[in-house]
Amino acid sequence: MQATRRHFILSGTAMMLAGCAGGGGGMISAPMAGEPVMRPAANPDYDRWVAAFRGRAAGRGISDATLSAAFRDAGYLPGVVERDRNQTETSRSLEDYLAITANPTKVRDGRAAFARQQSLLNQLESRYGVPAHVVAAIWGMESNYGTRRGTVPVISATSTLAYDGRRGDFFEKQLMAALRILQRGDVAPSGLTGSWAGAMGHTQFIPTTFEAYAVDFRGDGRRDIWSDDPTDGLASAAAYLSKSGWRRGEPWGHEVRLPAGAAIGATRSLSAWGAAGLQRTDGGRLAGGTSARLIQPAGAAGPAFLVLPNFRVILRYNNAEKYAIGVGHLSDRIAGGPALSASFPPDRYGLSIEDRRRLQERLTAAGYDAGTPDGVLGKKTEAAISAYQRANGMAVTGEPSRALLARL
Repeated sequence: MQATRRHFILSGTAMMLAGCAGGGGGMISAPMAGEPVMRPAANPDYDRWVAAFRGRAAGRGISDATLSAAFRDAGYLPGVVERDRNQTETSRSLEDYLAITANPTKVRDGRAAFARQQSLLNQLESRYGVPAHVVAAIWGMESNYGTRRGTVPVISATSTLAYDGRRGDFFEKQLMAALRILQRGDVAPSGLTGSWAGAMGHTQFIPTTFEAYAVDFRGDGRRDIWSDDPTDGLASAAAYLSKSGWRRGEPWGHEVRLPAGAAIGATRSLSAWGAAGLQRTDGGRLAGGTSARLIQPAGAAGPAFLVLPNFRVILRYNNAEKYAIGVGHLSDRIAGGPALSASFPPDRYGLSIEDRRRLQERLTAAGYDAGTPDGVLGKKTEAAISAYQRANGMAVTGEPSRALLARL
């Protein structure tokens, strides 16, 4: 059906990154990170579009009762159109990406969430063959272990985007799928919520992917990925990975130590990589499949990974190399594995991540709130630098430097 689960929008993780300053119940306490509160606005043209769409939907088997319930409280959401037209790809280095998605707090919370759901996750591993810690990592990446499942009404969001027309055909398909979900009885209209672009629940499935892969693991007749109980959401993620080709008993990959002249980007058998002198940084043996590809995404001074066929399966969930590394590394950390062995090179300002953390800490101590001191320089840190520079008679660039760190 698709190359990836949600190829049309920023992933849940990417939306979280975009909002970072430095991260059937339907009762969700807060919007997803970076997501404005969405309020409906009067729009007669949208109303006419909905009236015409209802006729098309009825012709495709959607009952009048379902349509009436679905659109009773639906409306045009200008905030959704604004987000759709102003998406910015947040270009983070792998170091920054992992500092956000696999930081100590995320690992701690992941281990706690895993402990709470260990019995379920073990059942899913037995049923689908996907390691329990990998499913937990997907959960962490997509909804911060269920705490950010999205609050935007999916019918309003998808109908707004279908009406808007920029990707009208695609979003009309999502709207139709959402109506079929309601008609089947998986969730009530009030509980059908998600991100501004219709990604839903614990594992952020779009409606068409939900139809293709969601499962009723609880056996109550509903595939409920929205409620506080994550059972069906986690089962659906495991089912998705399984049907995408997950190879039971094999890892996603390993961080490795490189011999001189290692062929970055090459795919070879594990025995050939071992004979070439490649070694796992944690001292384990190279294992898990017959062949693997060697990647070094941060360049020659950064960590290297030997990635196996299951790495490609994670890419089916979100076709971004950083995402797949993030899921793999977070899953290893939740399972008790070590942090990455290799360090990352300094950034374009000549600063290490520790330098950037100290810069944030010192700005905040000086009265300029730089946000969480995580070493990831977002808009809040930029604003703090600009304010400090302005107050101290410096050129206002909003950019860090070694000189600024020394002055602080």
